[in-house]
Amino acid sequence: MTLKFYGHVFSSYTQKAFIAFYEKNVPFELRHLSPDNPDVAQEWLGLWPIARFPVLVADGETVVEATSIIEWLDIERPQAPRLIPEDRRLALDVRTRDRIFDNYVMTPMQTIVFDRLRPEGDKDPFGVAKAHELLDRSYAWLDGEMASREWAAGDDFTLADCAAAPSLFYADWVHPLDGRPNLIAYYERLRRRPSFARCVEDARPARELFPGGAPKDRFEG
Repeated sequence: MTLKFYGHVFSSYTQKAFIAFYEKNVPFELRHLSPDNPDVAQEWLGLWPIARFPVLVADGETVVEATSIIEWLDIERPQAPRLIPEDRRLALDVRTRDRIFDNYVMTPMQTIVFDRLRPEGDKDPFGVAKAHELLDRSYAWLDGEMASREWAAGDDFTLADCAAAPSLFYADWVHPLDGRPNLIAYYERLRRRPSFARCVEDARPARELFPGGAPKDRFEG
């Protein structure tokens, strides 16, 4: 079965799903959504008119949203490592932390980034200020949590870490992780993880796309 994956290498949610594919060593065909591939964009819109990515197509089945794609991988490709534990209580913790990274790190980060794309008269300084406040609170909570954890939900790399890696990567660009030693140490472990390191390298040529310019990488390797 050929897995067709629609996304962009610089997209945080695309990277979240990429990490799962790389962790499980599952091959896929990347249908890269870029201005150079208008036919691919038409395919994608036909599959998901909401016009968000990533999208996975597997033998006629369409799966949307990065978290759902990772859940699909655990169901259809159960080879190790499992990214969502079979134990339901452990799975609950993993899913909770996945939502925390998506909603309280990724979302405020994107609020700040997208505001940079707005025309001067349409900018939202109040929304941006609230996004920075939420990142501050999220970082503080995560720093406490990571004082006693190797990975986001304990000893094993999971769905939660797939979410954490790209969200923290881009969030640090707009709201640095400075002053949170446990969170920084965790982020450095994520940066050394081969699955995420591959995402970072594959996306490096696209850094010029980052609104306002990509800062110098403070956490190489």
